[in-house]
Amino acid sequence: MRIPTVPARSLKPACRLGAAFGLALLATACSSGAPPLTFDLTAPAEPVRGRIIGQVLVAEPIAVQALSDQRILVKEQSGAVSALGEGQWADQLPRLVQTRMIQTLENTSGIRAVARANSGIAGDVLLTSEIRSFQVQVPANEALVEISAKLVSDRDGRVVGGRLFRARVPVARVDAASVAPALDQALSSVLVDISHWVGGGRRSAESAARARVAQADPAR
Repeated sequence: MRIPTVPARSLKPACRLGAAFGLALLATACSSGAPPLTFDLTAPAEPVRGRIIGQVLVAEPIAVQALSDQRILVKEQSGAVSALGEGQWADQLPRLVQTRMIQTLENTSGIRAVARANSGIAGDVLLTSEIRSFQVQVPANEALVEISAKLVSDRDGRVVGGRLFRARVPVARVDAASVAPALDQALSSVLVDISHWVGGGRRSAESAARARVAQADPAR
C-alpha cells in the first residue's frame, strides 16, 4: 500500500517543532561521551655546570605520523600501536616537546641564549632532534621516551655532535591518568640530559673551531 506523502509546509508548527527537538536529542545522545582529559608536559629546572656560549636555535623535532599528533600511545610487544582514548596531549607532540626543550635549556643553563628555529634570530648552533619513541610499552608496563639529537653548525651545516637519549619509567596501570605522568617524567629526564650535553657539546665545538683557526693562522 502506498502511503501518501505530506508536504513539509502542511505540517503544523507543533509537529515541526517536535521533529526538530527529537533530532536535537538524537545529536546530543550521539555526542554525550566524556571529552578526553588533556595532559601537559613539563620543563624541568635543574642546575647545570657552566653556561652555553652563543645562541642555540632549537628546531621542532621530526617524528613518524603516529607520534605527530596529540594521542597518548600504547605499543604492544607485537609492534601494534593503539591510543588511549580517555587522554590527549595539550598540543601536537613534536611542537610540545620543542617548547619544553627550549624552556629546559633556558631553565638549566641560567641564560636566555636559546631561541626557536625559524624565528628570525641568528644562531651559532642548531639543535635538531627526532622523537623515536614516546609511548607506554606493554606488557612491560613502562613509559619509554627516546629522542635522537644532533648539534649542527649554523655557519656551514656541519654536524658537530650527535647522541641518542633514552629514559624508562614504570607504569602502574595502562590508562591516561597513569601513563601521561610517567611519560612526562621520562621526558624530563631526557631533556635534562640533552641540556647537559648541549652545554658541553657547544663548548667542545667552539674549542675545536678555535683550534682550526689557530692551525690555519699560526700567528694568532
